[in-house]
Amino acid sequence: MAAILLDVDGVFHISGEPIPGGADAVRRLRENGHRLRFVTNTTTRSRAEMAEELRRLGISLEEDEIQTTAAAAAHALAGRRVLALVMAAIVSDLEGMELVGEGADAVLLGGADETEETGRVFSYMNLARAFAELEADAELYCLHKNAWWQTSRGPLLDAGVFVAGLEYAAGVEATVLGKPSAAFFEAALTALDADAEMTWMVGDDLYADVAGAQQFGLKTVLVRTGKFRPDEVEGSRIFPDAIVNSIAQLPDWLENQ
Repeated sequence: MAAILLDVDGVFHISGEPIPGGADAVRRLRENGHRLRFVTNTTTRSRAEMAEELRRLGISLEEDEIQTTAAAAAHALAGRRVLALVMAAIVSDLEGMELVGEGADAVLLGGADETEETGRVFSYMNLARAFAELEADAELYCLHKNAWWQTSRGPLLDAGVFVAGLEYAAGVEATVLGKPSAAFFEAALTALDADAEMTWMVGDDLYADVAGAQQFGLKTVLVRTGKFRPDEVEGSRIFPDAIVNSIAQLPDWLENQ
């Protein structure tokens, strides 16, 4: 039996389209006694919305089994004045911080998606406001620094490109609150009461999922779905402990270890 951290986008679905075998894999992992936590850098849906989305895919889970970057931000920035450039869907998960338009202690950047809202969130005016706050000594935080994400339409730009732009313009470095930050993985292990060396991270992102988890001492499985690119793996010095075709193969693979 092990503790298993499961990425969501690219592992269980792509733009809402299920990856075959996901629901059955979760059921078998639970039957085999593994402790599960769904850990995601998704910044376009609230935790409640994500739970309902996964249930529609046939996956049985409780909302508190999902760990999001918005929850990490709420913990890290509680009580502070924050200029938040995030998608409207996750604002309800940012409890505890004071959302302001100026005079901020911190600037928080969220994620991008396929809707028109992304253009409004990351408009020139909003990015210029964020730059002005950074110039006035606000600190820069981001929910993640993913450069792109996999959709049914193909790869699309993600919030990391806007984070990098503000870092360059303001001469600062953003604090990452989601994967691959050590704090994110530490929170997941604490929630499962698990030791790093006895925990597996399963994901489709070689950097955020595999490299991030390895730096914190976890074992890793990379799936050949979502963001997986064979040439990226072959040319990288990041080596997952295992590569499986999809989440559907994970229970069988673990049983043979």
